[in-house]
Amino acid sequence: MMGAAHMLLALALAGAAAGSAAATLEVLNHLETGPDQQAAQVLQAALRARGHEWIDFAVANGAEGMATTLLDSRIRLRNPPAVAQMKGPVIAAMARRGLLLPLDELARAERWDAALPKVVAEAMKHQGRYVGVPLNIHRLNWLWINQRILKQAGARVPASWDEFFATAEAMKRAGHTALAYGGHAWEEQLLFESVALGVGGPVFYRQALVAHDPAQLTGATMTRVLQTFRRIRAYTGAGQAVPEQGAAVAMASGAAGMLLMGDWANPHLYPTPRKRGDSFACVPSPGTAGSFSYVVDSFAMFKGPAGQLRGQHDLAALVMSAGVQHGFNLHKGSIPARTGVALDGYGPCARQAAAAFQGATRDGTLVPALAMALAPELEQAFRDVLSEFWNDERIAPETAMRRLVAITRKPQAQAVAPHPSGAP
Repeated sequence: MMGAAHMLLALALAGAAAGSAAATLEVLNHLETGPDQQAAQVLQAALRARGHEWIDFAVANGAEGMATTLLDSRIRLRNPPAVAQMKGPVIAAMARRGLLLPLDELARAERWDAALPKVVAEAMKHQGRYVGVPLNIHRLNWLWINQRILKQAGARVPASWDEFFATAEAMKRAGHTALAYGGHAWEEQLLFESVALGVGGPVFYRQALVAHDPAQLTGATMTRVLQTFRRIRAYTGAGQAVPEQGAAVAMASGAAGMLLMGDWANPHLYPTPRKRGDSFACVPSPGTAGSFSYVVDSFAMFKGPAGQLRGQHDLAALVMSAGVQHGFNLHKGSIPARTGVALDGYGPCARQAAAAFQGATRDGTLVPALAMALAPELEQAFRDVLSEFWNDERIAPETAMRRLVAITRKPQAQAVAPHPSGAP
């Protein structure tokens, strides 16, 4: 099924292919799962249509930092890939080291500032100039619900954390695992972020987790956040480590009643036909209606041989094209980073996300996920504290809060990339 945007893109690419000098681009990415691979194929096909070759360097366990670790290793060897998938704070760190190809001339020619939401554009810039190109916008604060299990439990869709625990308890009594969970530290971090936003609201979230205000990190609201976060664990089952998207796959198979995860879970839950008549609802995670926690996947281009320059520029332009934005995000479960892209073929959850992003932009309730707000070293330190707290009930909330304050006072905590307010 090819929409109008895809048709126009195909015609444009066919016409341009003959005039471009062919380049071979090694692309480091963590688009390794089934739906992500389909999204990557949209990029690969578009690049091939321009006459260039995509050498796939797909890294498993990208969410655990493996992609960044491998990238650092390649940089130390002075052999970076032509292109790498990374988020705003990593882009900023690479740009400070002078490693990235400037994209500002292309961005001005194609009017990226007018085509992108301000929070997205700013995440792609270093010192006001583009050094990255956005692939998408993910919403983190989603709750996915198996409606068959919900009905069997005699429960209702929860809007607050009190309602969430009532629903989880009902599912547990009915013999179901209430919440899908794969046993990974990055999942624990995402759960914490949704709880922090739901319990404290966007102002608290920004003050505590983006601005690192010690009073907020050690106050009564953070105590409630950590208590709520820990309470969730009782409803997750065994929690043994499974593949990266295992929780979403478990949810899709009917093994759990609910899932707290970003919208990369969407394509795992909505393929057709669905066995056993399962159907899924998507609602904001408890307490977060009206807020939007965002993650932007993006590409940055590394300085390198002159022979790859044309290909790098072409890939950046293609990523920003309406056709590629549409096709990539249709598979990825996210929404286009570029404004004005029609959502033909997209499901109700993606459409809801697009409307929620616009509303949160208007109302000032956008917040960056920690992956967008913290330098990688600081994010890992946060994750370690949260994972230890989640897995060891002997650790008091006060101890975890003191540790969070301590790590934010280290020099690495100063390398924070996004707009501190998360506002547009």
